[in-house]
Amino acid sequence: MPTVTKQKTPAEALASLMRLCSRAEKSSGDARRLMRGWGVAPSDAERVLAELTAKRFIDDERYANAYTRGKMRASGWGAHKIRAALAAKGIPRELIDNALRELIDPDAQSVRLEKQLERKIARVKAATPYELRTKLTRYALSLGYDYETAAEAVEKTVPMS
Repeated sequence: MPTVTKQKTPAEALASLMRLCSRAEKSSGDARRLMRGWGVAPSDAERVLAELTAKRFIDDERYANAYTRGKMRASGWGAHKIRAALAAKGIPRELIDNALRELIDPDAQSVRLEKQLERKIARVKAATPYELRTKLTRYALSLGYDYETAAEAVEKTVPMS
């Protein structure tokens, strides 16, 4: 049974979002989704969002940078997965491109991926080196790395015999 969220007035939604945004970064897409759940009319939601943006509680560029930094460092995600997640949150493409361009160092990404693959090897069951390399490549691709980066990292981690 779905939970029923209490309806909020635009003023209550603004106050709630100010509290939420002061504790953690939120995107404009997050705010819209929350307000939809609270039953705030779309026109009122846009006014609340404009006020939150004007007061700098919500800044999609700041959100994109923080999200990219966090997912890259803490979760080890690659650029493709970060891009898809930010796009799903409604972040404009140019902000995503800027965040990825400024924050992702390809050399550091390769080193990070190699370390992740070395940790993953201990948990992967494979009968042959080919099977191990295939599973590691799939794992790297699932983290959002492009094929070339994934293949190079797998080659360094499990060289061909």
